[in-house]
Amino acid sequence: MTEPTLTDQALAEFRDYLLRYAIYRLRDEDMAEEAVQDTLLAAVQAKQGFAAQSSVKTWLTGILKHKIIDLQRRAGRDPLLLDSREDEDGDAAGDFATLFDKQGHWGSDGPRTWADPDASLEQQDFWRVYEECAARLPKRTAMVFAMRESLGYDIEEICQNLDITATNCSVLLYRARLGLRHCLELNWFGQEAGQ
Repeated sequence: MTEPTLTDQALAEFRDYLLRYAIYRLRDEDMAEEAVQDTLLAAVQAKQGFAAQSSVKTWLTGILKHKIIDLQRRAGRDPLLLDSREDEDGDAAGDFATLFDKQGHWGSDGPRTWADPDASLEQQDFWRVYEECAARLPKRTAMVFAMRESLGYDIEEICQNLDITATNCSVLLYRARLGLRHCLELNWFGQEAGQ
């Protein structure tokens, strides 16, 4: 049986898919471009070892996930790569202040009950709004959330990769969920929640 061979052109055909994947996870086009370039370079260098035990797309996505982790590690250690909107705690100034009163309790409205969240997940427009809301999160917060919820890493792996404490990781995840909920209530569920 002949080993499958991959041409550089065949690998390049997946570039757009890989770039979309990386942008979604990194929330930064320059970092995503770097991750994709590193992925394609690694794939070209290792293509003779590709044994077709998975699809080319799955193989490339696996390489890309490792490149994303490497970039996230570097970003976690290099303060210049963090979003300038973030303060030292990794929070965007004022993002959550409007949700709470001066005593730290939910504001007058509190979180609303969503009418039918499962039906929303099936709508294309919902995912567009979700991605816009996720893009508004501070980069470090979005990075931790994506690692946990999209890439499936456990807290220990996230902490190790980004060199943060478990407490800091949990706080960032909480802030991400709170920020997404608030944004989705305003931009998607607002009208149906008020009914």
